[in-house]
Amino acid sequence: MSSSSPNPALRQTQPVRTAPALHHHLLNLPNFLTLCRIASIPVFVALLSRNRSREALYIFALAALTDSLDGTLARWTNKRTELGAFLDPFADFLMLISALVILTVQGIIPGWVLSVIAIRDVVVKFGYLMLVFWIGERIPVRPSYVGKASTVLQIICVVAGLLGWSYMANMRYIWNGLLMLTAFMTALSGLQYTYRGLVLLNSREPQMFE
Repeated sequence: MSSSSPNPALRQTQPVRTAPALHHHLLNLPNFLTLCRIASIPVFVALLSRNRSREALYIFALAALTDSLDGTLARWTNKRTELGAFLDPFADFLMLISALVILTVQGIIPGWVLSVIAIRDVVVKFGYLMLVFWIGERIPVRPSYVGKASTVLQIICVVAGLLGWSYMANMRYIWNGLLMLTAFMTALSGLQYTYRGLVLLNSREPQMFE
């Protein structure tokens, strides 16, 4: 009987061994870079709110650099985690939407451009949550080329706004064309994601009706 009973000392030391491993798994270098990007958002907002566009542009460029770097490191070192998969797009969204909102408040980016972007994001994210609820399983998110193009155009709009294109007479037509193209591609990506969701929903039986 004594040989089959668990050793109390082993039970006490087991959490000590597993806790550092879990801590190391979650807070690896790619996740640390993502957390640094999130921490830089208040600094970026403060600089942009005080019309310090040059310093804000540096922070924005540094955030874009770490965005590319953390994804590359996660793939090279095979350290992809659920935390990183959630935090990375969340950090990108916060940085980008913060820049767009402040530039709109400052009158640099027109309100209708921000409205198109906001409506697309709300529809896509709410639609995804509803789709997961109806189907009853997590759905892998695969950004389309149109979606990626719209995000790149939004980033270009922020950079161009920080560089003062809206105030340059020789850049007026390019700036207006960039805004219209960004709004069009953003709306088109929203329609594409909506179509994808409807096709997926039509191909599967909702869980509540099974």
